[in-house]
Amino acid sequence: MGLFDLFGKSFDQQVQDAVNEVGATTPGVSGLRADVRGKVITLKGKAESREAANLAMQKVDQAVKADNIVNAIEVAKAPEPEPAPEPEPVAEERVYEVVAGDTLGAISQKYYGKASAYMKIFEANRDILDNPDLIKVGQKLKIPE
Repeated sequence: MGLFDLFGKSFDQQVQDAVNEVGATTPGVSGLRADVRGKVITLKGKAESREAANLAMQKVDQAVKADNIVNAIEVAKAPEPEPAPEPEPVAEERVYEVVAGDTLGAISQKYYGKASAYMKIFEANRDILDNPDLIKVGQKLKIPE
C-alpha cells in the first residue's frame, strides 16, 4: 500500500503524511506541499532539478492512490554560464627578410634598439638557424616582441 499505513485515515491526511515523508527524504526538494481537490493532488514546492521534482512526484504517487497528480514543483533555473573570457589579442607575427649585408645584431638594432638582443631573434628562429653568425639572404626571420 505504499510507504504508509493508510488504514483509517482520510485521503487528505494520507496525502499530507505522504508529502511530509517525501519532502523530508527526497534530496534536492524543499517546501513540498500539496493542494487536494477531490482525488487530484497538485504538488508544490521547490526542487534543485527536474529529476528531483519528478522523484518527489513518483514517491507521492506510490504512497497515495490519487486519480491524478499534477507536478507544479518549481525547478531552480540552471545557473547562467559565465561568459567566456575575451581572447588575448594575438600579436601579429613580425617577419623580416634577410638582405645582403644583414647580421642578427643589425636586425636586433633595428627592432629593439640594441644589437645585443640578437639572441632573442636567434632563439625564435632555431627551426631555420643553427648558428647566429650564419644567416642567408632571403631567409624570413620571425621577430618576437
